[in-house]
Amino acid sequence: MSDHTVLHVKGRVLVGPDEVRDELWVIDGRVTYDRPLGAQDVRTVDGWALPGLVDAHCHVGLGAHGPVPEDVAEKQALTDRDAGTLLIRDAGSPSDTRWIDDRDDLPNIIRAGRHIARTRRYIRGYAHEIEPDDLVAYVAREARRGDGWVKLVGDWIDREVGDLAACWPRDATEAAIAEAHRLGARVTAHCFAEDSLRDLVEAGIDCIEHATGLTEDLIPLFASRGVAIVPTLINIATFPGMADGGEARFPRWSAHMRRLHERRYDTVRSAYDAGIPVYVGTDAGGSLAHGLVAGEVAELVTAGIPPVEALSATTWGARRWLGRPGLDEGAPADLIVYETDPRTDVRVLAAPRRVVLNGRVVS
Repeated sequence: MSDHTVLHVKGRVLVGPDEVRDELWVIDGRVTYDRPLGAQDVRTVDGWALPGLVDAHCHVGLGAHGPVPEDVAEKQALTDRDAGTLLIRDAGSPSDTRWIDDRDDLPNIIRAGRHIARTRRYIRGYAHEIEPDDLVAYVAREARRGDGWVKLVGDWIDREVGDLAACWPRDATEAAIAEAHRLGARVTAHCFAEDSLRDLVEAGIDCIEHATGLTEDLIPLFASRGVAIVPTLINIATFPGMADGGEARFPRWSAHMRRLHERRYDTVRSAYDAGIPVYVGTDAGGSLAHGLVAGEVAELVTAGIPPVEALSATTWGARRWLGRPGLDEGAPADLIVYETDPRTDVRVLAAPRRVVLNGRVVS
């Protein structure tokens, strides 16, 4: 497909959950609903079109032991792209992936900088490991390096306690979140357990990753403050194996991880029912493979979220939350074409017919 080809997407264009058009056109990499006059080189694609999918918790440039070479990061990004993910919120990475911005064949990335963790309280090689007195300074540093987000590690195993425990005192998180907001950045935090959640939300945090520790008394607080969650259910599926591996040294932690896993679907459904915004994130990178966005959407449906809402959590709603356009007039033409209506069966997301990025068919 040359730069002068006009792409014609014909069939059903899902501009929104209830707004469906019969066709769109791509001219100079942009979406238009006005039929071009006199176009000579037209390529037509038939099917059901969606805005490019969003993975709101994905780590490009991260491997099992920390940062990876550029060629590995490129393969990660291409795998996500070919699965339909065209917009990534990179929820923490030690790698500098700015070079991806110069590639029009790779997904768009919204970066949260590098994880900020308590000393010896996270995966080695992933995070800045600091003490509370330095939290404000490091949050300011990553707010300036990122694309409007900062990522904290809110809890992790405390080996002296033998269980998950909150990482930061309340006054430190209040000051750090206030500084991020002053610099125009939103803040999210990795949280598996219950203990850190109230302090983080009352301190003004914008989002919680995983959120397996949500309880009935915390859900109204999240809903009233509008704090979003990204459940990463594909990640949570690994909890039993993690628990088995830690049983001998940390039986209390292992039992806790199993309880969080057992109630995961009830937790997500209760959050959704209470009006808490829920978005799709796979936690790809590190130990999890890339390209799993369709599986995460299916997991949200399994948890009890209606299919159209689960679809919105990776398309229209997610893009609006991150401040990026969908299939709007004049928007960059980032879209996926499917054989059948994904609102009817979200499993169709696993088999995109065409992937269009910046107006070009790339897969």
